[in-house]
Amino acid sequence: MLPPDLILLDLAGAADAFRIAASMGLPLRLRMLAPIEGGDTAMTALGVGLVGIEPLPAQLDTHAMIVVCGASGSGEQVLSLPANKALIEWLRRHGSHGRRLACVCSGALLAAAAGLLDGRRCTTHHSLLDALRRLTPTAEVLDSRVFVEDGEVYTSAGITAGIDLALHLIAGLGSSRLAAAVAREMAVYMRRASGDPALSPWLEGRNHMNTAIHHVQDTLAKAPEQDWPLARLADIGHLSVRSLTRHFREASGMSINAYHARLRLALARQALASGDSVERAAERAGLGSARQLRRLWSLHASDSPVSARRR
Repeated sequence: MLPPDLILLDLAGAADAFRIAASMGLPLRLRMLAPIEGGDTAMTALGVGLVGIEPLPAQLDTHAMIVVCGASGSGEQVLSLPANKALIEWLRRHGSHGRRLACVCSGALLAAAAGLLDGRRCTTHHSLLDALRRLTPTAEVLDSRVFVEDGEVYTSAGITAGIDLALHLIAGLGSSRLAAAVAREMAVYMRRASGDPALSPWLEGRNHMNTAIHHVQDTLAKAPEQDWPLARLADIGHLSVRSLTRHFREASGMSINAYHARLRLALARQALASGDSVERAAERAGLGSARQLRRLWSLHASDSPVSARRR
């Protein structure tokens, strides 16, 4: 579903993930729909028009999944456009009936206006959380979430989080192996899970321009389950061990050990979220035992592996 003033990356990121999954054998077909007349152009926030878009259909297959993309502007601006009023009414008629509904970014506002998020857990772009709460007072609107799953309804944070949501849906429609293959094809470092904060360990400490430190961080991010001696990382960054440790802290705001530990804990959290035991999660994170995972967890997290697994 393409609203007026569509944020192009809301569409392209998620749609390309589905396209790649289909090319790898997932039996799905993409349809691009918008509140337009037949043959009209669907306009994006970039001022680029999209052709070949279908108008809103009178009927929809019962097995269809609706993905509502986001539009630019504040909550009031998104909802005030006449075309979006038609889209909201269409969603009200077709967005329930047991169909999967996924919303990227401000697409959640359109679903909320249609009454489809009432009483559910949901999220949206961080700048629109208050607007979403006003639209659906009975919903539990969560902040600092990449995406939220509640039954057959899925909502994501802003823009690139739509890729994470699409990969999660691909894992459900196909398999985790397929989702991982799509992520690799898209050069996504690591598929984030629904319980992950929007600012994940995979993104922390990267707001700098030190190329050598970026090389070291890339190495750690690609294989955080491995042990990485400082001398080996120093060789990768073409630095001495002493210079590496100093420049790494200056660039990232943390030590190499702390950075590596956070990446390992992110792996463990994802393993626990998928149903693995604490022992198996420790193994996936490259740790020798569940005891070692608990010790590392206590140093860098406020909860516990058991509580994370229960969530």
